[in-house]
Formats: sequence, structure tokens, C-alpha cells
Amino acid sequence: MSSSYGQFCPVSMAAEVVCSRWTMLVVREMLCGSTRFNDLRRGVPRMSPALLSKRLKELEQAGIVRVEPTGQPGINDYRLTRAGEELRGLVEGLGTWGQRWVESNLSLKNLDPSLLMWDMRRRVDPKSFPPGRTVVHFHYPELDEERQDWWLVVADGTVDLCLHDPGYDVDLELRAPLRVMTAIWMGHCSLRAEMAAGTLEAHGPPALVRSISTWLGLSSFAPIKREVA
Repeated sequence: MSSSYGQFCPVSMAAEVVCSRWTMLVVREMLCGSTRFNDLRRGVPRMSPALLSKRLKELEQAGIVRVEPTGQPGINDYRLTRAGEELRGLVEGLGTWGQRWVESNLSLKNLDPSLLMWDMRRRVDPKSFPPGRTVVHFHYPELDEERQDWWLVVADGTVDLCLHDPGYDVDLELRAPLRVMTAIWMGHCSLRAEMAAGTLEAHGPPALVRSISTWLGLSSFAPIKREVA
């Protein structure tokens, strides 16, 4: 933990626990349902494994996280305690403030395809797809070859994210700059407008193309009215 502020104020004491770097993002991931170490890493891809381990240990010591053995060697579940769950309002409030008041060019400055795709995966509605398996290929042409292509595989009510070609036929391909797809996801611009402008291309059966706005659940903060450009 960081050094003490030396104040008895509850705001000060709470800040000592949750305001160290990355801590609130780890809590955010747990509030979104991640419980395994590797899943938490995918939600904070720029955080080192060593620092993630350190923050989880600190949160456990603070009574915010509890560790539950899974019965598999070296694999634990990390779950929020009642105290941790009470941080939901704080995390949602911070996100709401950021969506409303942080200038969009600043919020789109640090683009990360792995974080975007991980967030998109857990918001996809698998019930909006036809029976059987559907493969959606995302292509970000301006990125380096290792990060250009991502696949969502939807089958049996589950959605898997693949960085490497899963080997199935692609049913729908979406091509756009990463900045455009991120802006759509965050609600800074609309799917329909970007498709009309040609900045987002969709290739596949017309029914699947028309259904994009149905299954592509946007960020939970996307509906919030922005007060800055």
C-alpha cells in the first residue's frame, strides 16, 4: 500500500486502500465477473503479472477480496467480499463521470485492441445469433500483423475470443480502424453512421449484417450523455 495520508477522514482512509495504481481497474474487472488470474490479466493487459499478484494480495488483506481454491493446482478464484461489492457504486460513478466529462480525444488516446475485444466479448448477446456456430472476424488494418485480427466464436450460448484463427469458416467480417471501433463501443459515434460513411465495413449475409446492432452490446457507459466534445 502507499504511505498513509495521516488523516482520520474516511475519504482519506478509503483512498489509502483503493487509490493505488491499477487497484480500481482490478476491482472493475471483478465487478464485471472475472474471477481467474488470467481473465483479470486480459482486462488489464498493460499490468504486469507481478503487480497484479501484489494488488490482489493487498485487496485480500484489506478484506475486499477473498481467495477460493478451485481444486486445480495453482489455480484460485478471486471473489469480492461484501466490502468489495460495495465498491460497485464508486466504480460506476467514476465511469459515469469519465464518460460525461473526459474529452473524447483524450479518452481515445490510448487504444488497446485486446482490452476492447475482451470488453466486447462479455457484452455480446449470444441469443441474437442463429442456432449453431457463428464466427465474427474483426480486422484492424492499421495495426501490426500480430494484433490486426480477432475472432469471436459464438456457439451454444457462449462467446469465445480468439487472437489466432480458430480454423472455422468466417460468417461475418468487420473491418475498421481501431479508433473507430472503440468510439462506437464507447458511444462516441454510432454504428449506423460509421457504416454509412464507409469507415466500418461489414461483409457477410445481409441478415447477419443487419443484426450487428442487436448482438454488439456497447459499453455500459455508452448511453450516458456527454457534456464535452
